[in-house]
Amino acid sequence: MEKNILIALDGSVYSGNSLEYIVKLFGSDSSLSLHLLGVVPSGGGGKDWMFDVDPLRSQSTETDQRSSRARKLLREAEDRLVRDGIPRERIETKVRIATSVSSAIRDEAERGHYDSVVIGRRGLGTVGNMFFGSISAELIEKCHKVPLWITDGQVSNERFLLAVHPSPSSLLAADHLAHMLKGHPNVEICLYHSKPVFGTVRAAKPEAFHAQWGKEWCDKHLDRDNFLFSAHSQLLIEGGVPRSRIGQLPAQMHLDVGSDLLRQAKQHSCGTIVIGRRRRDLAQGQLKGVSDKTLKQAQNIAVWLAG
Repeated sequence: MEKNILIALDGSVYSGNSLEYIVKLFGSDSSLSLHLLGVVPSGGGGKDWMFDVDPLRSQSTETDQRSSRARKLLREAEDRLVRDGIPRERIETKVRIATSVSSAIRDEAERGHYDSVVIGRRGLGTVGNMFFGSISAELIEKCHKVPLWITDGQVSNERFLLAVHPSPSSLLAADHLAHMLKGHPNVEICLYHSKPVFGTVRAAKPEAFHAQWGKEWCDKHLDRDNFLFSAHSQLLIEGGVPRSRIGQLPAQMHLDVGSDLLRQAKQHSCGTIVIGRRRRDLAQGQLKGVSDKTLKQAQNIAVWLAG
């Protein structure tokens, strides 16, 4: 089955890290198709904002120059991927002009039938927080129809930490992980559940899973008394991940679940954390949920938000 990945690029070292991450994980995957997207901001002071409404309008000289630079950057990124072994026929490039970069990425992601969207993040610190408060954060808040992969810094390890939670969104994240890693020669996945010290972890009712997986499957595999560890493993196995490549870490309690996920990932040499996202209507406020807290503290690691 084809795997289509959209990578948003801006020519920075951060988006370059995203390319390196994808090549390291999927460079030998013949089912992979990469779609490189450059978004040119049209500017807020002039008439370029009209371009979103009427694409036949003339663009300003400044926007033309930005578009030319964006096309050049995408050609350079394509050449880099080819040098790294990705066939050129499996790479597409596109430049879009828009008043909002994050909205353009989200629109392209939702209209293009992609399996995931990849974006590089600038990391922690003053500049990093500003960036996280704009492009990355806006996509996290608004891009819910397509799994979002955010890379921070250079990711050196290829192992995965799957954050297990007794909810449909967590199982959907496992299903997404299995699809993307099918056929991966060196896949290794650690299942882990972090329990908050305060509060309780309530498993979703069995009926909440029936629409996606059916009652018969759920009756057989939903181990609600064990945080759905077995159910997550079963989905990975059914998706083509060898049982021998799936490990389970003992569940632990922690005051800050996001920090705990990052600590476990580092301790067990995992370069990617996979987290199931709640539906938008159930999500907590920005930077309040586990996924947001994990992303806020992430350094030299990738975080997949799926579900």
